[in-house]
Amino acid sequence: MALVAALGLLAPMARGEEPPKVTCSAARAGRRVVVRPEALALVAPELERLMRLGLAGRLEVELTLLRRRPLWFSERMDATRLTQVLAYSAKEGGWVLDGRPLAAGVGRLELERVAWTLEEEPEADAAFEVEVGVRLQVVTAASLGKVAQWLTQGEKTEAQRSALTRGLLRTVAEDLTRRAEGRCSVQRP
Repeated sequence: MALVAALGLLAPMARGEEPPKVTCSAARAGRRVVVRPEALALVAPELERLMRLGLAGRLEVELTLLRRRPLWFSERMDATRLTQVLAYSAKEGGWVLDGRPLAAGVGRLELERVAWTLEEEPEADAAFEVEVGVRLQVVTAASLGKVAQWLTQGEKTEAQRSALTRGLLRTVAEDLTRRAEGRCSVQRP
């Protein structure tokens, strides 16, 4: 019963929410490619409330550099995975991303810049693009389990929970995870 109450408190209110999206700008100079990704509307109102209460969000960013090939599949040139922490800091009086204050708030997250160096100088007509995937997770199955335990004043540990309960907690935590994907073309000077 308490688990249902906890889930009700954390259930997303999808009405009127802007869907999350990712944009990026990328440029190539010689063998060097620099990408500046941004996430827009990634923090939903219910996640923002939880984060203002003290929970931190784990932001996983995956970037892939592709060489476009006409009439064929794109070739994967390089990839990078980053994990950043997004939190509300009462001390700072606002939002911080990996300890860096965000003046614009959480509506537009300027993510960490990524630079790659290609092994060889590409042909003059080579076209590249970058795929960006962002995932924000604030509530995990383990943290939901702790909330349910606290609400029921139960003593169950993770090992004592039933498979059904663990599965339900994982499903709800996944529902509270926000994702966005996007692409951008690499510009040449």
